[in-house]
Amino acid sequence: MLPLVLGATEPKLVPDVSQSRIDIQYSFTGAELLLFGAIVYPGGRPPREGAEIVVVVKGPVEPLVLREKQKVAGIWMNVESARFRSAPSFYAVASSRPLSQMVDERTAAIYELGLQNLQLSPGTGAAPDVQRRFEAGLIDLMQRRQLYFEDPRGVQISEGVLYRARVNIPARVPVGNYTAETFLIRDGRILAGAVREIRIEKLGFERFVATAADRWSFTYGLVSVSLSLFLGWSASAFFRRS
Repeated sequence: MLPLVLGATEPKLVPDVSQSRIDIQYSFTGAELLLFGAIVYPGGRPPREGAEIVVVVKGPVEPLVLREKQKVAGIWMNVESARFRSAPSFYAVASSRPLSQMVDERTAAIYELGLQNLQLSPGTGAAPDVQRRFEAGLIDLMQRRQLYFEDPRGVQISEGVLYRARVNIPARVPVGNYTAETFLIRDGRILAGAVREIRIEKLGFERFVATAADRWSFTYGLVSVSLSLFLGWSASAFFRRS
């Protein structure tokens, strides 16, 4: 998040999250993250013109390659691809009103407010129209996986001071360090911003499997193939006896 220089007369945010750490175990089916806090105004009295709140939860960035399939001679094949140097593995934005009614396009782009303003850092020299098509395809894919989403009415503000928002964390969420950014907006201007850190990690057997796949990938692959062959042979032998 870009640093915000606040004057003495500007309001401040006091944010918090319901869970600063989310543990993924074998029974994990997802979680609901509550982001809440207060707007502290100079003198302790909110202005007549109410401010708006935007909350952005962002996962660790990672490089990825997106491939486009097309039907060639009756067979689906990968015909084009695009590489992104960095893209957030998770992105959720909730706001008290639709973003287009709160900020202009320039401000939304600077602070990456909204799916259409994500800075995906393309790593290929593709033509602009091709790159835009792949960016739209990436966002659509992540939305279908429930890893990207927007909620234009997801923030509730009480008495102009207290706010809260709920963000669903899916079962297949990537692990790593997340940030929960809160922005206070009035008259199209960002008045204040604050960040809270969230850690998502695997525990127990899931952590062991993930660590083994990362550190000993060759051995992990051999064990996985051997286990699959053994289970297939066992099932075949059982049905033959039956």
